[in-house]
Amino acid sequence: MRDWMASLLQRRTGQDVQAWNRRIKSARVRDAAALRRWLNDNGVTGYAQRLLVWEGFGYPSFMTAGIGDLIGMQYADRPQLRPVLDAILGVLPEISPVLIVQARKTYVSLVSGRRTFAVIQARTKSRVDLGLRIANAKAAGRLQPARGVGNGSMTVKLALRSPAELDGEAIRWLKRAYEENA
Repeated sequence: MRDWMASLLQRRTGQDVQAWNRRIKSARVRDAAALRRWLNDNGVTGYAQRLLVWEGFGYPSFMTAGIGDLIGMQYADRPQLRPVLDAILGVLPEISPVLIVQARKTYVSLVSGRRTFAVIQARTKSRVDLGLRIANAKAAGRLQPARGVGNGSMTVKLALRSPAELDGEAIRWLKRAYEENA
C-alpha cells in the first residue's frame, strides 16, 4: 500500500516522497494538523497526503504490522471465529490462482487484479461477514445488505457463524464476486 501511495504522489505532483520530505522539513511544520493544512495548500490531498503525514509523524500500527499480526488482533477476542476466516482463505485457490489477500486493521480484503471483490470481517463475537461486490445483487435469502462491511464498497454480505456455512452456495457467490471484478 505504501508503494502505491508513493506512486500516486509521484504521478500527481511530479515529485517523489524524498523530495516532499525535504520540502516539509524546510517548511518546519510542527504537527500533523499543520502538515495537512500545508499539504492542502500545496495541492497534496487524499492518500498521497496521508503518506506524507505518516512519513513525518509515524506510521500507524496497521501499516507496520505483518499480516499475521493484523489477523491475530482481529480475532484475539473471538478465537472461535478464526476457523471461519481460515475456511474462506482455504477456498481461494478454487476461485483464482492469482488474487491478493490484504489484511487491514479490522478486516481482510480479497483483491483481484482490478479491485477489491470481497471483504472478510469479524463483525460480532459470533459472526463473520463476507462482504461481496456484486453488481445489481439484491438482498434476499442468505444475501444481506452490506452496510458497514469493510471499506464500504461491498454491495451484499453473507453472515457466517461457522466454517460449515461456507457451503457451495457461499462459494458460488464468492466466485461470482471475483469474476465480476477481475
